[in-house]
Amino acid sequence: MSLLSALSASASGLQAQRVRMDVVSGNVANIDTTRSPDGSGPYKRKVVRFSSAADALPFSQVVQKFTGQATQGVVLAQVTTDDTTPTRQQYDPTSPDANADGFVELPNVDLVTEMTDLTSANRSYQANVTVLNAVKQMALRALDIGSR
Repeated sequence: MSLLSALSASASGLQAQRVRMDVVSGNVANIDTTRSPDGSGPYKRKVVRFSSAADALPFSQVVQKFTGQATQGVVLAQVTTDDTTPTRQQYDPTSPDANADGFVELPNVDLVTEMTDLTSANRSYQANVTVLNAVKQMALRALDIGSR
């Protein structure tokens, strides 16, 4: 792997974890949102799915040239709605979103799960920064050796 491809892979990892952190922060921000903008019910937790850049992009050189997306590392495959985790119910007959029995349907966002995801994303981000710094040091060392 060349230094540039290592930089590209690390940069794609940084971008991926930034998106993951953004999605987690959106989930936490909407932890009490009982009505979606279209009125279809409470907020649904979002989940980020990644893919290997090489697997996701069969014509990766073309994609790299025209979109700037990485050809090594990871790419954002999709941000999906978590429909498998059930929503929560809370008794609050005074709420305008309460059903006939007085229960309000709350989002399927769990703060512990979100904080765990955020911690994982943060550590992955830090690992990519470490790789980026190591590659930078190797490049500097190679330039130093080459200039002698």
